[in-house]
Amino acid sequence: MKVKFRLNSCALAMFAMLLLPHLAQAARIKDIAAFDGVRQNQLVGYGIVVGLNGTGDSDQTKFPVQSLVGALERLGVTVNRNEITVKNIAAVMVTAQLPAFAKQGNRLDVLVSSVGDSKSLAGGTLMMAPLKGADGQIYAVAQGAILTNSFSYGGQAASAAKNHPTAGTVPGGALIERELPNVLANKSELKLNLHQSDFTTASRVASVINERFDGRVASLTDPGSVQIAVPDAYRSRIIEFMADLERLEVNPDITARVVMNERTGTIVMGENVRVSTVAVSHGNLTVTVKETPKVSQPRALATGTTVVVPRTELKVAEEKVNLSLLREGANLGEVVRGLNTLGVTPRDLLGIMQAIKAAGALNAELSVM
Repeated sequence: MKVKFRLNSCALAMFAMLLLPHLAQAARIKDIAAFDGVRQNQLVGYGIVVGLNGTGDSDQTKFPVQSLVGALERLGVTVNRNEITVKNIAAVMVTAQLPAFAKQGNRLDVLVSSVGDSKSLAGGTLMMAPLKGADGQIYAVAQGAILTNSFSYGGQAASAAKNHPTAGTVPGGALIERELPNVLANKSELKLNLHQSDFTTASRVASVINERFDGRVASLTDPGSVQIAVPDAYRSRIIEFMADLERLEVNPDITARVVMNERTGTIVMGENVRVSTVAVSHGNLTVTVKETPKVSQPRALATGTTVVVPRTELKVAEEKVNLSLLREGANLGEVVRGLNTLGVTPRDLLGIMQAIKAAGALNAELSVM
């Protein structure tokens, strides 16, 4: 009785999922779109890594030593450039992502990458490096110990390395010094940009917003964005209004597409892929050529020459093929089942899908990577 109850429960759950497919497809607006101006900003800077165990830049790389001399002079130490020979420093580029509305004192993770001929940054420490935005202003300063999760050791004849030792991260290594301007201050209109432009999805987003706020709040100008007029009741509560918008759920409409990776044999098909009536036949012709030369040579202490007689074994095998019929309007599951009856492998499926597309029977976009 317990087994029967479990089976009935599973059947009811699956039946309920089939009756409510739109609930599984719904997505929040915050997952398919973003407000105009609310985005990350890229930061970049130049710095020096010190404390390396002889794996730094060589003397052929001139700028690390020049940077070290400049850093020492700013600290009040006067040195002669020609008298410095070090192998425990490396010149690096430092990059980070500055989120929208980041505040002074917040910390960012930074990525450190060698620009010279350093062999490894493991165990090094990044000296204070200012990070600038596209406008040339300094928005953060990075400093700290570098984590590479790798190693690189070797001698003159052999070497061993794990992962990528010339790049690493400094978790929380950047301190924000300048804030971005508030792009939402005194806003009477908002612009919602879709991650993927689509006429149907944009129309659905506008309809959901208008239905939620009981008015002509959202309007469309193009399939990639939705213009939103802030209601009078939310003029002083713009953040609350945006939070309400993000939580609304929409069923996004996606283009029917088949993505194929020829190098790995990976095939991904969207659920909207349909095919017209088409018959598919696929078979493999295998040709095996084996060379087994026969050698005839004289016995020991006997006169004569060695004779090599070539022998070639040729085998041709053609697999038995079946004809599979895919009827018009077949969905993804029917397409897969129909092709599986042919016993095709993922790599064989690459050629079959290209042939179906060439025949004009694939009602989807075909993308080959």
